[in-house]
Amino acid sequence: MNTTLAIAGRELRAYFATPVATVFIVIFLVLQGTLTFNLGQFFDRGQADLNPFFTFIPWVLLLLIPAITMRLWAEERRLGTIELLLTLPVRAGQAVLGKFFAAWAFCAIALALTFPFVIAVNILGSPDNGVIASGYAGCLLTAGAFLSVGAAMSAVTRNQVIAFVLALAVCFAFAAASNQIVNDFLARTVPALGAFARRIAVIDRFTDFTRGIVSLRDVIYFSTFIGFFLFLNTVLVDWRKAD
Repeated sequence: MNTTLAIAGRELRAYFATPVATVFIVIFLVLQGTLTFNLGQFFDRGQADLNPFFTFIPWVLLLLIPAITMRLWAEERRLGTIELLLTLPVRAGQAVLGKFFAAWAFCAIALALTFPFVIAVNILGSPDNGVIASGYAGCLLTAGAFLSVGAAMSAVTRNQVIAFVLALAVCFAFAAASNQIVNDFLARTVPALGAFARRIAVIDRFTDFTRGIVSLRDVIYFSTFIGFFLFLNTVLVDWRKAD
């Protein structure tokens, strides 16, 4: 665990040593604020809650997280530093977890910087802060799910653009699986696949958190989801490290 945390610390510092962190956080906050206040009609609704904020945030994360993860392993492979990293007394699983925890901590910092929304809604009314807290927990878990997918896709190729496109496509598939149009289409064409798609939909699980429902089923879902893609990430790193 000490090795994993050391890698995570190094990776997290690397984010803030370049303009990547600033650019991501600024775009995230501006985009989320614009969607919440304009499309979400934050003030016009006349309700003291963060539903407009939580409605758009999974889609903003879906767009921006692949931009974070595309360099995690693709850059290591392109520069040839992956062999150097794994010749150190570091197992592939430790390196995978370290990079994932660093990216997850970075996303947590970005989410924490949205605290003005919480302050504003408490000034405007008397919201249920427990629901807001569970909504933020759902945001963090959703970010972790997308990060695990993006990290695995980054290990597939040394090209960052391809890694970005693959991560975006896979994350979108898991997000869109909850869409009624997609479900209806799959139900008509492949009924078994339609039922399965609904069970693996990320947005449905996230929506439960935004309603203040923190169920063991949803926690297990996100834990299993993240664990599976981190395991896949480890397998891919071991397989492609000499490529």
